[in-house]
Amino acid sequence: MTPDAMARQALEEVGAVLTSAMPGAADAMAGPILSANRIALYGVGREGLMMKALAMRLYHMGLDAHVVGDMTTPPLGPGDLLIVSAGPGHFSTVGALMGVARDAGAQTLCVTAQPDGACPQAADHVVHLPAQTMADDTDGSASILPMGSLYEAAQLLFFEILVLNLRARKGVTPEAMRGFHTNLE
Repeated sequence: MTPDAMARQALEEVGAVLTSAMPGAADAMAGPILSANRIALYGVGREGLMMKALAMRLYHMGLDAHVVGDMTTPPLGPGDLLIVSAGPGHFSTVGALMGVARDAGAQTLCVTAQPDGACPQAADHVVHLPAQTMADDTDGSASILPMGSLYEAAQLLFFEILVLNLRARKGVTPEAMRGFHTNLE
């Protein structure tokens, strides 16, 4: 297969995930985000990188968003939201952090490809992105993308579409978002 054909196949796969998830997933995620006081985000591995990208965009919108593990992440409590990614349905660290947030009175939202997994089942809110992860990349219907890359690529684009949705709901302009962008680059 040529690189052009691989690119077309990858784009088709990501597009199919987004088409399947929209618009319900964006609306399901926007509500808890807009009602939260503070937002903390967490994921492991490459999913964690996607969660950091979302945290940055939420901050660019003027929301009080933080990445779990950063030294400046505040404690969560009532009125706050922990957003986690558990593509395969469970990671021990994700489950543990959800328990801490829940015990402190915060809401939890889990983005996942496996909504029947332990983490999404324990969450207050679930966003389902129906994509291959490492948990199911050997079943014969594998994506052209390796391992969990289809889920992670779909996350990045889904999160950017979510931000557009949030921006419209909040009336945030692109210029206002740029005003939150760092000047320390």
